Amino acid sequence: MDFPFDVNALFPERITVLDNSLSAGRKAHGRPDPLLQISTVIDELGKASSKAQQLPAPITSAAKLQANRHHLYLLKDGEQNGGRGVIVGFLKVGYKKLFLLDQRGAHLETEPLCVLDFYVTETLQRHGYGLQLFDFMLKHKRVEPEQMAYDRPSPKFLSFLEKHYDLKSSVPQVNNFVVFSGFFQSRSVVQLRKVPPKKPEGEIKPYSLMEREVVRQEQRALPWPFIHPAGPPHSPRLLPSSPQSRSLSVGSSPSRAPLRPAAAPGTPSSQLSDSCRAKRTSSLNRSRLSFH
Repeated sequence: MDFPFDVNALFPERITVLDNSLSAGRKAHGRPDPLLQISTVIDELGKASSKAQQLPAPITSAAKLQANRHHLYLLKDGEQNGGRGVIVGFLKVGYKKLFLLDQRGAHLETEPLCVLDFYVTETLQRHGYGLQLFDFMLKHKRVEPEQMAYDRPSPKFLSFLEKHYDLKSSVPQVNNFVVFSGFFQSRSVVQLRKVPPKKPEGEIKPYSLMEREVVRQEQRALPWPFIHPAGPPHSPRLLPSSPQSRSLSVGSSPSRAPLRPAAAPGTPSSQLSDSCRAKRTSSLNRSRLSFH
């Protein structure tokens, strides 16, 4: 893949390693890397890779590389395109936390190095460029191919792994990642952690014994109107004329204002009360007569 700018000046090394800083390593003439041109190269390679794999959208872009702690290995051929060089392909790897199934079906939690995207230009395939790129990554990361996980590998990529690294028998997974039988044999107990099975759903207990005791203590400390006893309250026998009987009557509370004193006889309010009482008595008498 060629570009309208000098690829050799942009990427001095044959294989350049890019991280989230998008830095191409050594600066030419002490000048900063042209991030716009580097982003253009990454974006165009990501589009070509998604098209070759028939993916709905690119999974590699400059923005995604900046947002994650991944490494992108970019391979060039510096002699083509009139000496300005062309980009042959790229390989993107990164660590992912995965829940995998081993050969016995046990769930394991691990965080292996994963191959996330791998692409070589169609016109330059079957020239050994992909093998150069992959071997460089293995040495740089100091990892073996069977120790890695592969995200949605294409049939071409699976044939590549089988031909060059003898990776044949894969362990079926429920996600898009592919691992091979050597993945679980080459890892220690520290790197692989079994996921405990889910506990069966039992009786839901809203409070523990300690929490219940705390609730009881809090209820004892509350003032009278807010206490919720365990059983029905036993009202003490009080004389009707006692002041306690008024304060403990239904609908009353200690915070309410005291009752108004009774009106003295002969006052307007007393006369009004007598009139209401007389009307109520006469209406009761009429209702009794109507029933006889």
